[in-house]
Amino acid sequence: MQIPVWVIVIVAIVAVALVLLLIRFFVSARRRHLLNQQIEARREDSVSYAFVINPSKPNAAKVTQQILDFCRERDIDDPMIIETQLDKDGAACAREALKRGADVVVAAGGDGTVRTAASALAGTDHAFGIIPIGTANLFARNMDIPLNDVRAALQVAVSHGSRRVDMGRLAVLDSDEPEHRHGFLIIAGVGFDAQMIDETDPNLKKNLGWVAYFFGGVKHLLGKKNKADITIEQADGNTSTIRNVAFRTFMAGNCGQIPGFSLMPEADYGDGLLDFELMDTNGGLIGWASLFGDVVHQTVTRKPGQNPLSLNSTIEQMQGSRAELVLSRPTLAEVDGDILGETKHIELTVDRRALLVRVPTEPDLSATATIPPIKI
Repeated sequence: MQIPVWVIVIVAIVAVALVLLLIRFFVSARRRHLLNQQIEARREDSVSYAFVINPSKPNAAKVTQQILDFCRERDIDDPMIIETQLDKDGAACAREALKRGADVVVAAGGDGTVRTAASALAGTDHAFGIIPIGTANLFARNMDIPLNDVRAALQVAVSHGSRRVDMGRLAVLDSDEPEHRHGFLIIAGVGFDAQMIDETDPNLKKNLGWVAYFFGGVKHLLGKKNKADITIEQADGNTSTIRNVAFRTFMAGNCGQIPGFSLMPEADYGDGLLDFELMDTNGGLIGWASLFGDVVHQTVTRKPGQNPLSLNSTIEQMQGSRAELVLSRPTLAEVDGDILGETKHIELTVDRRALLVRVPTEPDLSATATIPPIKI
């Protein structure tokens, strides 16, 4: 049966009309997208930025000038530059920035400056940016923030790409400090990891970077073990307690990645949980070699647990919202590489999605070069 010509004509007209409607829809969507970008540009011009800088870093003065140059090029008016001091840490600087009206606080320094500034921003809606100029820059690595490129890190800090992350807290319960809930973004620990950090030579750190920490730990490889009663509130809501357990180090992780290795493969900085890890060794250096093999194994498999061939070492992991340790003797504790001193009683908790961090976003591949920026 032959289709009448008039039917073909009508079908063709309908098809053309549909194509034209689709084209109009996509053009309108494109215009809305460009308009939103222009609105964001207007908003960006009105945002007030504060930069918390650790002046003890070797390149701090150069970084400060790069920040000022970048802000001038981007028409960011009156950026605040607030330097940390011996009696004024990143948290105090960040609080000062907020009092002075900053919308976004950016920390330029190492993990210590980042964690203290972040502690003051946690629980607010103020965005937090990072310019990593420290030794390890562990949190910046976990957030995929560019390293060794100040301008690239600044570009991320003034972008609108943000992510909510958890903030860990370590409370020293046998301390008289009024502010004893120390924030951490990466790892807090008690035992060998704190001893290793405490023994690391600052000059060696400047020359060798994060590798210097391994030299700091050599002195304590054959040291006395720690013992504690450990109570953990697990992810399923149940509570478990182990009594008088011996260990080399106990850590709580918000992020589990360090350069080259994965200490806690399942650690997720946005799940409202901490990953607790208990490590122990026996048999001297053989036990430490076995423990190193355990870490390599979980780095390769991306799963927590021991190497099947492991000897003389223990690595146990559990997720939870809280842990409490009552130690048999005073033991060093640390948060994100900062030593807190000796303690016999600590509590580890997490503030879920408390911090809004500026992070890299996927590049926009659309052709926007023809639309001039709007200045107000």
